Amino acid sequence: MPERPPSAPARAEPSAGTLIGVFGLRGELKLAATRVGEDSLRPDLPVRLRAADGGTRAAVVRSVRRHQGRLLVAFAGVDDATAAAALVRADVLLARDDVVLAAGEYLDADLIGCALVAADGRDCGAVVDVMHYPGSDMLIVGERRAMVPLVQAFVQRIDLAARTIHVDVPPGLLETEEADEA
Repeated sequence: MPERPPSAPARAEPSAGTLIGVFGLRGELKLAATRVGEDSLRPDLPVRLRAADGGTRAAVVRSVRRHQGRLLVAFAGVDDATAAAALVRADVLLARDDVVLAAGEYLDADLIGCALVAADGRDCGAVVDVMHYPGSDMLIVGERRAMVPLVQAFVQRIDLAARTIHVDVPPGLLETEEADEA
């Protein structure tokens, strides 16, 4: 997988979640929400709905409420169960500027392409992916796909403006080609 250069930040539309079923008769849908969706969805918010076949359409959130631990969402113009059923399995996508993040939180797309810089100033490669595991999130680095836990013990500073992530990792965690040639 080719690395994205640090100067080219990803601008993917963040997902608020996937519509997984109809709720009731008035057009509400059950949403398997992402963390972004939990924090960012609100009435009158414009979104894009991406169907399972890849087609998209614009929509506006009419209402959002919680029922038995799950978000229920309704969209303007979707007023009955039949219209809602046509949206099941669609992903709800947000504009990047509509995403609510707390201090120290980042979207995966913001981190992909950032250069990892070791404590000694050495370039350790670029982040090519972010994976989410129960123990911690992992930065996937370089073509070798080395994994760096996204935890304070290793990640010292993230500078999105400079597209760098400063890390202090144990020897051997980020094997380099130079080490292979030695």
